[in-house]
Amino acid sequence: MSTDQYSFADPVTRYDRIAPPEETQPEPGLDRDLSPLADHGEESYRGSGRLAGRRALITGGDSGIGAAAAIAFAREGADVAISYLPEEEPDAQRIVALIEQAGRKALALPGDLKDPGYCRSIVEQTVGEFGGLDILVNNGGKQVTQEAVTDISDEQFDHTLKTNVYAMFWITKAAVPHMPPGSTIINTTSIEAYQPSPTLIDYATTKAAINNFTKGLAQQLAPRGIRVNAVAPGPIWTPLQPSHGQPMEKLTSFGQSKPLGRAGQPAELAPAYVFLASAESSYVAGATLSVTGGEPTP
Repeated sequence: MSTDQYSFADPVTRYDRIAPPEETQPEPGLDRDLSPLADHGEESYRGSGRLAGRRALITGGDSGIGAAAAIAFAREGADVAISYLPEEEPDAQRIVALIEQAGRKALALPGDLKDPGYCRSIVEQTVGEFGGLDILVNNGGKQVTQEAVTDISDEQFDHTLKTNVYAMFWITKAAVPHMPPGSTIINTTSIEAYQPSPTLIDYATTKAAINNFTKGLAQQLAPRGIRVNAVAPGPIWTPLQPSHGQPMEKLTSFGQSKPLGRAGQPAELAPAYVFLASAESSYVAGATLSVTGGEPTP
């Protein structure tokens, strides 16, 4: 792998083509137990002050894409709060340490996004600790594969919708009154919003909803100087995948069918979130930035 995100490299070989074993983790999964380990930019992401003095809240910030964004935001000069499930504490503490090593304030917020009270409280705690909030990343998500629609329990459907869609609504509603002009909201959608897998019907449904929420809210908040955008990842190697997020038989070739021939690493998503959070994207609102390994999206 190259030394940092700016280095010239062949994208096909920038990261290894992974072939994970057919094994599962208990949901929600831990980054520390991934085989192979994911890259979040721990050794490679180089900041340049693009988010100096900013205050960010990232849901699902303990692992995967959220962790990569948290590391990048801190190295760009932002204080960062991360929300995560209590079972993910080992991963969260590692990310907190990396934020603090970058010389920024970190705030750990364990809890369950299915709880509206918790969703509102993490906004208030972030504002109280950092003195404000001007970057919100709605990234926390639930993804569980099922072969048939008849296998999706009412409980699973409810939990997926609440984690992925309701929480985004609850948190955004609580955050907007605190956000000054120049603030940004970034929602994590997915290529599943455009190309739904037959085994991820409930998950794909939420990702399409996130796209629509993003585009509608962007128009509503633009006159207030708050920009709303989304990032649509393709197959990225995170704990979602081996913790029942993919059929086990597909793990060994995860991401290899994409034009770049490999799965993406969380570190490859971080620059997209930094761009949308920074003033460099000041004329970008209501957009979905696809990071899919070459897979086309509308």
